[in-house]
Amino acid sequence: MRRIKFDLAELQAFVATAENSSFRIAAQQLCLSAPALSRRVERLEEALGAKLLERTTRHVQLTAMGQEFLTEARAALEGLETAVQRVSDQSQHRRGSVTVACIPSVANHLLPSALRAFAAEYPDVQVHVIDENASHVLEAVVGGRADFGMSFTGSQEPGIQFETWTRERYVLAMLRSHAWACRAEIVWAELAGERLVSVSHQSSNRLLLDQVMAGLPDQPMAWYECNHVTGALALVEAGLGVAAIPQLALPQSHPTVCGVPLNEPPLWRTLGLIKKRGRVLSPAAESLKSCLLAARGTL
Repeated sequence: MRRIKFDLAELQAFVATAENSSFRIAAQQLCLSAPALSRRVERLEEALGAKLLERTTRHVQLTAMGQEFLTEARAALEGLETAVQRVSDQSQHRRGSVTVACIPSVANHLLPSALRAFAAEYPDVQVHVIDENASHVLEAVVGGRADFGMSFTGSQEPGIQFETWTRERYVLAMLRSHAWACRAEIVWAELAGERLVSVSHQSSNRLLLDQVMAGLPDQPMAWYECNHVTGALALVEAGLGVAAIPQLALPQSHPTVCGVPLNEPPLWRTLGLIKKRGRVLSPAAESLKSCLLAARGTL
């Protein structure tokens, strides 16, 4: 099979000239002079050994061979463009940086395994984690500082897209040696006599807890307050009391602390992925998102 030698620039010159029926217009599109464009087409014709264009002083017309070759040339250029775009997308997928904002329970119990999976496949992508309470997570996403976030607030924000991921129930965290540790559930009213460890008003969880406790006949007393659920859990682990926390914050494999579901009423929160409405995530961000969602099954 005879090898035909011509370059991409000559093929582009022919297609542009044929589509515009004009050397002048095609030359303007390709930022060339008309004579330079004409020479490229002539070199292509010489390489093919066939006349592709009929030239007059005012008009350029395809020959029968040129019409047939134009179809193949277009397909070749489109295929090359697709291949280049695919390689570019894959390259972007494996380089760059991603910023994710998430509440502490996600950062502590889901993010590490998600990042291990992500780093194994995309080792050249840098990841910045904003691990803050729900209000700060929402602010980071709204302000564009984070590509996306994982939280339980934001569904009512007009500029935020909230993708529901899971619902988690609130449990009462206690030492495994506590008298209630083997119970199937605990009623909120029973907390009145317990030494309660609570999150402070800086935590978005506090609003949900206060709404439930407002209807109790006897208000439980918070002996200790922490800004984050992780801090409250540490105090429970130290034997200083019990704490109402979301289930995700307490892994079932915890060696010394267990969680018993709270009832009458049961309290749930909906956890989801949040991002600015209309924002298109980069390939790297999409990959991290997938790893993070998959990590839920590791708990």
